[in-house]
Amino acid sequence: MNPYRPQPRPNARQHFWNWFVTIGSVLLCLLVLPMRLPGMDVLGVGPNWLLIWVVAWSISRTALDGAIAGLTLGLLQDSLTAPAPTHAFGLIIAGVLASRLQQRRFMQEDLVSVALIVFGLALITETTTAVQLSAQYIFDEDSLYKSLGAIWQYHQRVALSSAILSSLWAPALYYPLKRWWERLNPKGPK
Repeated sequence: MNPYRPQPRPNARQHFWNWFVTIGSVLLCLLVLPMRLPGMDVLGVGPNWLLIWVVAWSISRTALDGAIAGLTLGLLQDSLTAPAPTHAFGLIIAGVLASRLQQRRFMQEDLVSVALIVFGLALITETTTAVQLSAQYIFDEDSLYKSLGAIWQYHQRVALSSAILSSLWAPALYYPLKRWWERLNPKGPK
């Protein structure tokens, strides 16, 4: 490939396949999210597939792209679960932070770094959910929990289980998506 010759722009067929793979991978993550397959859960908590997808998307894009992806996938997850607490806040934060980490060159784009990013961001997203549950407990008498201590005790178990499983499964989703997006746009994002 000649570096001085301009690269051809993707044609309509490539755009179709890009949209198909991108939307298909989101739908696959949404379908797998509630499943608890043998060996894929710890203490009843599974990997956060939507968080992994947001990190895979955001790591090579702008913070605004990461925030939009986090908002979209958070609202999709809220449509499958109860609307409060919302998952959108945590996924927006994850999308922005993943993008900023890569832009600042704090982390490389290898599988180990991505697993570490997913681990940290899983803790942050679960903490965001626990903060919302705490606020709901304080301001609403119809809380699901008996005390703030119960919320934060449950949070510790869920956050650590989700972070471990999500970071272990992150390469399985990140690597194929990264290869696809690199193949479609070899020069990188705009």
